[in-house]
Order: sequence, then structure tokens, then C-alpha cells
Amino acid sequence: MLTAKQNMKETIRGGNPDRFVNQYEAVRLLFHPFLMFSNPLLAQGEPDVVNAWGVTNSFPENVPGAFPVHTPEKIVVKDIENWRDYVKAPPLKFTDEQWAAAKADYDAVDGTQTYKAAFVAPGLFEQTHHLCEITNALEYYITDPDEMKDLIKYLTDWELELAEGICKHLKPDAIFHHDDWGSEKSTFLSPNMFADFFVEPYKEIYKCYHDNGVELVIHHADSWAETIVPHMIEMGIDVWQGCMQSNNIAELIEKYGGQISFMGGIDNKAVDFTGWTQEDCRRAARNACDTYGSKYFIPCITQGGPGSLYDGTYMALTEEIDNYNVEKFGIKKEDIERLPIQILF
Repeated sequence: MLTAKQNMKETIRGGNPDRFVNQYEAVRLLFHPFLMFSNPLLAQGEPDVVNAWGVTNSFPENVPGAFPVHTPEKIVVKDIENWRDYVKAPPLKFTDEQWAAAKADYDAVDGTQTYKAAFVAPGLFEQTHHLCEITNALEYYITDPDEMKDLIKYLTDWELELAEGICKHLKPDAIFHHDDWGSEKSTFLSPNMFADFFVEPYKEIYKCYHDNGVELVIHHADSWAETIVPHMIEMGIDVWQGCMQSNNIAELIEKYGGQISFMGGIDNKAVDFTGWTQEDCRRAARNACDTYGSKYFIPCITQGGPGSLYDGTYMALTEEIDNYNVEKFGIKKEDIERLPIQILF
């Protein structure tokens, strides 16, 4: 029986997987010094915390994640034409001891069982609207494209420095990069506008990772984004995590399988709600597996990390995918080997 990592390789390379990859079982999300010491993720219940970029974030109870607070006095960029007066990239110089603390977490993971994936968030698009506010940012893409391109270049250069540090000191074999590019029904920018602003910057970032030994670029965008899949491929994305059910995933697999793989197909709203049941998870798991097949597709909750809003949902969904694998592929449940299941959110 293949390890989780071997099985994921077979799945995304069009080989011979011996079962469905079960959500995040083959991807261990790991932090780096910036997220450990300079800009840690908020815990649920934390209100109005100013991060290293000067963005105020809040993470109320019973919501999926933290998000910027954009009351007028808290918006970082007051004037897009003079954004340099407001945006100051946080330093990325860390001590040997700080890198060693992060490296210890990577070394503790069995790399034969799972990918060691450096976790990077937010991405370029998200960072622009975190700094500017979402409505303002979308307007600036139309009214002030040169300034927005300059801002994106500034953010890209910072990300490249981060990438170089991660690759040099931590040597991950995967990168798990957040950047939401749409809602459930549409991308935030038209495909042509999206390409104009983001394809080249992301090609540069993801090439840096690939050139420095990172095997897989896994990009999280829990959204409808099927019209920009060709751009994802051009950027160098190996796996699109978060592809929502509103996308025509079966058609995307048929058209682009072998160039990119798809991880998702189980929207949070299908399983992660007040009053959810094991049967909801069973139904969602079987629908995804029956519909999309085991090549170029990984059944997974669409949120950007292992876990769920309501206690137990993620584990119940994992159990139902295991049950499907037992029935479909004839494997024994006790033979499934994985690291202890990671709950990040």
C-alpha cells in the first residue's frame, strides 16, 4: 500500500493511485519565522490585532477565519497615489535560533509519509485589499493600474525574499500558498485583468520555489475560478486547493488534468454548519469521489487548511473518505498509515 505522499504523487501525476488521497493527509502545513515570531496567525476570539504590515485584523467567534477591520481610520493606504508613504514591508532578517526553531518542526515530520509544506498567507491579491480595503482595491485596479502594479511589485519582491529564506533554511518539498481570487460565483477580476496584474509576479514567485527544490506548489483559493485555470498553470501551480463545487470540476479535470490537479469539491456549507451530521459528511464524500474520480483530484473540504468551524466535521469527513476507500479499493482501514491528523483551524 502506498504512503499518503506516494499516493498523492500518483494522483496528481496521472499514475496509479491505490485510493483517494484523504484531504490534507499528504500535506503537513508548517510555519516559518515570519509567521512564528513577526506575524503569527490570530486565534479565534482575538479582536483588533495590528499585524506586521499595519493591518488591523479581527477573528470573532464562530466565523471561518480572521479578516481585516476596515473602518476608515484603520485602512492602511489612505491615498493610492502615495501608497509608499503608508506601506512599509516588515523585515525578514531572522536569527539563526529563530530559523532553527522553525527547522525543528520540519525535521520532526516524516517526509516519506507526507509533504513538508511551508505555509504562506496572505497572497498578493489579498494583501492589496488588506492594505487598501476590498472595494477601494477593486476600484484602484481600474482607476490606478500603474500604482497597483507598483504596489504588487513591492509585495512580490518581499515575497521573493521570504521564499529564498524558506528554501535556504527549511528546505520544504511543497509550498502551500493562500490567495483567494473569487467568490462562490465569480472571480474578483476579469481573466484578462487578472492576468495583467498577477501572472508575471506569481510566475516569478513560484519559479523561485521550484528552482530551489520545492516539488509542489499548492495554491489555495476557495472560490469559483475556472476561467483562470490556464493562468494558474502558467504561474506554475501544481495543485489548486479550494476549488468549490460551483466550478465544473469534472470538465476541468478532463481538460487540464496532467497540467494541474484539483483539491476540494466539498464546500464547507455542505458539511460544516449548525446541526451537521455524519450522514452529511458521508453524502458529501461519496458525491465528490463518485463524480470526479481519483486521478488529478483530491476530495477535500474547500477551506485553506485542515479543520472546520464546527468541532468534529473535519474528522467525520476524513472517516467517510476512509470508508469509501475501503469499499471502493478493497484496502483495510487498519492498513491506512498517516501522521496524526493535523487540525490547523
